Amino acid sequence: MTTSLADASGATLIVDLAAIRENYRALRRRLGRAACAAVLKADAYGLGADRIAPVLAAEGCRHFFVAHLEEGIALRPRVPEAAEVFVLHGPMPGCEDIALAHRLTPVLNSLEQVEGWTGLARRLGRALPAVLQLDTGMSRMGLSPAELDRIVDEPRRLDSLDLRLVMSHLACAERQDHPANGTQRLRFDVARRRLPQAPAALANSSGIFLGPDFHYDMARPGAALYGLTPVAGAPNPLRPVVRLQARIVQLRSIAAGDEVGYGLTWRADGPRRIATVAVGYADGFPRSLSNAGIAHFGDAALPIVGAVSMDSLGLDVSALPEGALRPGAMVELIGPHRSVDAIAADAGTIGYEILTRLGRRFRREYRDGQPSPAPSSTLVLEGVPS
Repeated sequence: MTTSLADASGATLIVDLAAIRENYRALRRRLGRAACAAVLKADAYGLGADRIAPVLAAEGCRHFFVAHLEEGIALRPRVPEAAEVFVLHGPMPGCEDIALAHRLTPVLNSLEQVEGWTGLARRLGRALPAVLQLDTGMSRMGLSPAELDRIVDEPRRLDSLDLRLVMSHLACAERQDHPANGTQRLRFDVARRRLPQAPAALANSSGIFLGPDFHYDMARPGAALYGLTPVAGAPNPLRPVVRLQARIVQLRSIAAGDEVGYGLTWRADGPRRIATVAVGYADGFPRSLSNAGIAHFGDAALPIVGAVSMDSLGLDVSALPEGALRPGAMVELIGPHRSVDAIAADAGTIGYEILTRLGRRFRREYRDGQPSPAPSSTLVLEGVPS
């Protein structure tokens, strides 16, 4: 019998590139005339920027956002020469020349960053491209109202900037009725009128779904590209992108009163069959899913029992007929039965954290075939009976 590394892997993370393409198209349609950028920070939310960037570039995306300078350097050769790569954190002090050497456009968030970038521009004797970020109420990144006042009072501070974009970031966009959305948009409009004219960007993934008043000239979707729900409490209009299948390492039968896992936090109330699965918190599968999460084999729900440990977790597989499972069989941890957002809810976190934590120990499989079925459709997992 011929085996392969695929057969030996403890788990497989499947990334559907066709779904990412379809999600980008859907977001672009919603935006109408506004440009649809793509946020690829944190290695495209953990899914592989080197594989995802070319897919989005082939769809016509020409504006990419990363968080750190190093991410921009890695991304630059993966996107077209004419594409812009924006670094959300801007350059660290003294690193402006590195950003310029790699043709990265900084998002300037403070007077210090403005001064560092314009100082380099003056030394070179030419204007340099930049984005200005304004803090409109999130108190995180961007020029504060006081810093904006200083720039307005001393407009020479912007003389050496080729201002490509003025942007801000929404704090509560996933909650469409939150009053902060309208407040931030109003503050953004007031602040923009005090600055030189430039294209504007406010909407993140969820902001796109707030409607045209939030679209401006460009939107910056990230999570929505990767299939996360953009509007809290509403059906997800986007296609799922990831599936995680994990192998069973061992099966055992236990008696009433037997306990499972570190800390012995789960006790059998009767005879049970337990499967040990080769995924744990070292793979990014949250420990908070101990005694809380659910896996699936076909349509059968298999509760996680005991603590999620570093390299493994336990499932109660008593609902399945005896002999239905064997070591090496795959169970679904993320997939059509359990979305990333549902797992996040079980873990007491958000889908963003689940995606970005998915570990590098998984065998990764990138698929780019026929268009993916809608999220409500039933998918048949390879090797898993339906």
